Amino acid sequence: MNPKPKKYFGQHFLIDAHIISRIVQAINPKPGEVIVEIGPGPGALTAPLLLKHAHLHVVEIDRDLAAALVSRYPPEQLTVHETDVLNFDFSPLNDGGKFRAVGNLPYNISTPFLFHLAGFAAQLTDAVFMLQKEVVDRMVAGPDDDAYGRLSVMLQYQFALEALFDVPPEAFNPPPKVMSAIVRLQPLGADRPRAKNDSHFANVVAQAFGQRRKMLRNTLKSMISEAGFEALGIAPTARAETLSVAEFIAIADATSDR
Repeated sequence: MNPKPKKYFGQHFLIDAHIISRIVQAINPKPGEVIVEIGPGPGALTAPLLLKHAHLHVVEIDRDLAAALVSRYPPEQLTVHETDVLNFDFSPLNDGGKFRAVGNLPYNISTPFLFHLAGFAAQLTDAVFMLQKEVVDRMVAGPDDDAYGRLSVMLQYQFALEALFDVPPEAFNPPPKVMSAIVRLQPLGADRPRAKNDSHFANVVAQAFGQRRKMLRNTLKSMISEAGFEALGIAPTARAETLSVAEFIAIADATSDR
């Protein structure tokens, strides 16, 4: 199975056997787990995973690649969902139970997909993904880091994140123009710090980073006064990129009734 990568779908097929082996080792599938692979492509990860795991779900938008996988593997080994993963409902995979997610994500949809997946965090055991290294850097960055932003806060609000290793362009066909990296996301427990209102928390974070170089007293002035910031122990002159997830939660809770 040697399909030609389609630029329309942002396809870069993984071809490096050593990298593939390291990714499978990081996933470390166990019997009985429900595993869904995002963007399997020609099956570079699918094949070695099936050597270690009896059955996989895969989500593939490319009808040609989906059809090839259907013809290659029997349904008792592989369930192929031919659809856009941004619209995919993970809940039925295990009747609302736990599942694991893996894959080489198309870089042009990585951020919206991560926000989509976060909606299923309560059912997710963990996820191991290949992404553009710049995105992984943003995911794991902490306050005062240049890469720290809305994506960092929103994912760290729900997940423990770990950058595992980098993947060079030559590991793919065609080689992308950027470095890639493997990252693990593990949902935080039910006892994690959580805002009173998740939607309002997301709005606070989005508004604060909307003009990230401006002070909070300007970006959030419609929500909270300078005195309100000071009551929380947060300087009104601070910028969003300096605040921890806990501080964003404090602001959201203090303003949730407005």
